[in-house]
Amino acid sequence: MQEKSTRTPNADRRAMMRKKLMDAARSLFVEKGFAATSTPEIVKSAQVTRGALYHHFEDKEDLFRAVVVAEAKELRQAIEVATKGMIDDPLGTGSKGYFEAMSIQGRAQLLLIDGPAVLGIQEMDQIDAGGGRAALRTGLATANSDLSDEELEAVTKVLSAGYDRAALAIAQGEAAKPYEQAMAALVRATIS
Repeated sequence: MQEKSTRTPNADRRAMMRKKLMDAARSLFVEKGFAATSTPEIVKSAQVTRGALYHHFEDKEDLFRAVVVAEAKELRQAIEVATKGMIDDPLGTGSKGYFEAMSIQGRAQLLLIDGPAVLGIQEMDQIDAGGGRAALRTGLATANSDLSDEELEAVTKVLSAGYDRAALAIAQGEAAKPYEQAMAALVRATIS
């Protein structure tokens, strides 16, 4: 009888190593910023070799991109979880979910400041299109089916920019309630 191996499958080991590197990098990017974070610091924090870093990521920017994409995905998931099964005011609930998710330490910095600075506005726009903006677009389409695709896209981008500016102001220490109320009023006016 053959004994069952206790070794972790290669795919699982790769995923764990990527997560370890991304977690260490995220922490350093939030603490020091992208430019001030070095790859030796990342591998030291992750307790891995430089070879492991470059096996999983092309360079520091590629690692940063992976961190930002993961943040955008977590943001979208938080909004979707908040609105799942909501019949009454899914956009309002989604708005609360957005602000809650953006209050996670460092998320606003990564998605709204460092992301555009490092990856460029165009790439961040593509990332956001699969992140929080996608959830907003879905909510708006459900709430106001009279909008053409072009109008829906424009309204989504304008409101998304408003949400981002509000989240940034809150992350920089301003009171959350006025921004949350302002965005709720904008959304209500948009879908009426």
